[in-house]
Formats: sequence, structure tokens, C-alpha cells
Amino acid sequence: MACVIQNAADLAARAAACGLTFPQGDVKVLAEPVSIGRKPAPNRLVCQAMEGCDGTPEGEPGELTRRRYRRLASGGAGIIWYEATAVMPTARANPRQLMLQRSTLDAFRRETEAIRETAVRANGYAPLLILQLTHSGRYSKPHGKPEPVIAYHNPLFEKDAPLPDGCLITDEALDRVKEALVNAALLAEAAGFDGADIKCCHRYLNSELLSAYTRPGRYGGSFENRTRLLLESIRGAKQICGSGFIVTTRLNVYDGFPYPYGFGAAPGGSFEFDEAEPAMLLKALADAGVELANVTMGNPYVNPHVNRPFAAGPYTPPEDPLTGVSRMLEGTAMLKRAVPELKLICSALTYLGSAAPAAAAGYIEAGAFDFAGFGRTIFAYPDFARDILQNGGMVQKKCCICCSKCSEIMRAGGTPGCVLRDGAVYAPIYKTYCGREQ
Repeated sequence: MACVIQNAADLAARAAACGLTFPQGDVKVLAEPVSIGRKPAPNRLVCQAMEGCDGTPEGEPGELTRRRYRRLASGGAGIIWYEATAVMPTARANPRQLMLQRSTLDAFRRETEAIRETAVRANGYAPLLILQLTHSGRYSKPHGKPEPVIAYHNPLFEKDAPLPDGCLITDEALDRVKEALVNAALLAEAAGFDGADIKCCHRYLNSELLSAYTRPGRYGGSFENRTRLLLESIRGAKQICGSGFIVTTRLNVYDGFPYPYGFGAAPGGSFEFDEAEPAMLLKALADAGVELANVTMGNPYVNPHVNRPFAAGPYTPPEDPLTGVSRMLEGTAMLKRAVPELKLICSALTYLGSAAPAAAAGYIEAGAFDFAGFGRTIFAYPDFARDILQNGGMVQKKCCICCSKCSEIMRAGGTPGCVLRDGAVYAPIYKTYCGREQ
């Protein structure tokens, strides 16, 4: 397996070998402030939502949660996309997933205050804080064992272990999920967040509904029905929250599976990305008053090479990792051209290593998207943004090497972090949960 990109020259050579090109731009564009409605993001760099699975049993941020976000606050990014937070107990992906309810509101309020204080002290400005609100759906494990809540039976996922019909969520229960998402957005505003993400990615419940072509009832079949939970939750949140509060979504525009079991694929069995329905959905979001969308692809449980191309992982992927990076960035650019009124955040930059800032800048200068989103990078390199903004680039020896050990810890039931760059904390956790030294 090819290693993570080492520098701009390595990127150019590897890309040419794959028949790909990545633009190179002036990283100064990443320092530009960008307003989202009434709220200015201090720069174009985004810490993506990376779950640490380290909350308390009640759903409050735990010690490692607080440590992570203090480090990110000091790091200088313009937006911190706070990790997946369940909106009801049955929605949790693990017993330590964060959960926003009235009982945990004060803990989240303390968190936003501390993040802003830390950021202002370190950088002279505070980032925008977006809270990701989720129902884990098929991947719900509120008590540590699978308790799946599915939108429809998917033979691609269930061929070896079909799930009982009792796992299918009813239309009435989906109505209650919608109510919980809307109410959680109001709580997020009360907790001091600048915005809320109605999460619709990576095959969690809202995302799975986008491909519920075979589901009967109000939440399946037609485009209007399959997008109902997302769009009605967003409209409800915008109605109940203040006019300056950002309501957004982290959106899977492509699942990496053929129709009728994947969103963003054309009928006929092709695995290729088809932008028709994703563009329709982004246009509907813009019409609903959404100004910002965070674009991603793939399923980290089934085809992680699609959404986070890796140098080492659980299987040998069917493509060069750069092909996956290019698909994500070019797909985002395609959607930006279709819905230019929306500000878009890209994903999949981590594999580009220290070549990522110039590549992201090149895309932004070309109008392909508006913000550069970094995911796994933030575990390994929480101050990546400061190095870009102050020194004009990232330090290769501080970059994520895409070894997938953070994901290994999560899948084993532990609290993920960077085993290499933050080894004093996470190497012992890796050994405990994965049974070997890093």
C-alpha cells in the first residue's frame, strides 16, 4: 500500500501516475475570513467532527473530550465542527457518545465557554462552533452491543446476518426523531454553539434514508420522502432557533454502493458517483435557507477507503488512495458548480499530508469549494491550522500517516486518538483495546 503523500512533488508524481491532477494555490487564501449569515468564520480551515467516544455515561464531555477541544481551540482553525452528539438515548453509537439533553446542557455550555476562552487567549479570535446532532440508526449501540435501528433492509450489509423486521423504524418513530433533532438544535443554541449540524452522513439514520428507495410510507420511495427527515428537521430547527443561528448538515453525497442501496448512484448498477440527486438535495437545502453544507462520501464501517483513503487499513482498497481523494474533491467541486449559492466544506484532505494546504487553496481559488475540512489530521496534528496560517504550511513530521490505528481503537470499543503523535495518551489505549504495541 502506498504511503501518505510526503510533499508537493510527491503529490504531483503520484497524481500523474494515476492520471489525476491536483491544483496548487496560494495558501494565503486559507487565512481569509468568510461570513456564514451573520457569523464570520475567522479563516477557511475546519476541524471536522471526529468522535472520541470519551464522554460520560450521562453524555457529558469527559476528561479526554475536554483535552481534545482545548488543543483544537489553541490550534487556530476558523471552524470547529464539534463531534457527533446523540439526541436521544437510543441514538447513541456507543455508551460514551456525547448526548445533548436538558440534563447535560450546563456541561456543554461550560464547554463552549472554555473553547472560546482558550482560542482567544491563544490566537486572538474564537472559532465558529458547530455541534453535530445525530441518530446512529443502523450503528446504534447505546449499551455497548448492537441495537440497530434501520430505515430499510439492505442486503449488501445484511447478507451474512439478516436483521429482524423489528429493527425497522416506523414513520411515527421517525417523526419523534425529527422532533428530537429540532429540540436538540435549540439546546445547542442555548449551550452557546454558533450552529447545529443535522447529521446526514456515513449511513447513520438520516443518511440511510436518502437511499430508502424500497421503503414504503412517508419516508421512503420518492426523493421528497427520502429527504423528508433531513429537510423537515432543518426547517424546524431554523424556525425555532434564532435568526443568526447556523443550521447546516454534514451530508453524504455518495455512499459508494449501487442503486437502490446507495445514494448518489444512478439506476443501472453503476458504482460511479452521479451528482443528479445530491445536487437536487443541496438546492433544496439552499431553498430552505441553509447557507453552509459539509460534504462527504462513503461509509466508514463498510468502505472506509471512499471517505478516508488510507495508507494502511483493514483491507486492500480497490483503488489508489489518491483516486478516492480526487473523487471527493472533484465531486464537491461539481456540486459547487451546480449550487453556487451554498458555501461548501470539502473532506478527504488528510491523505495529502503536508501537500494538503496548497491543494485545498488551489481548489478554493478555482471556486470549487469554500472551506478546507481536515478530519483525522486533528487527532495527530491539532495545531495544523496555526502552522498553515503563521508559517505557510504544515510540518510533514507532525502529519497524520493514515495508519488507521485511531479507527482500530474505535472499532474495538475504545477511545480513539493518534497512537503515533499523541502516544503518551493513546498508545496504552491502543495496546489495551487492540492487544498489541503500536
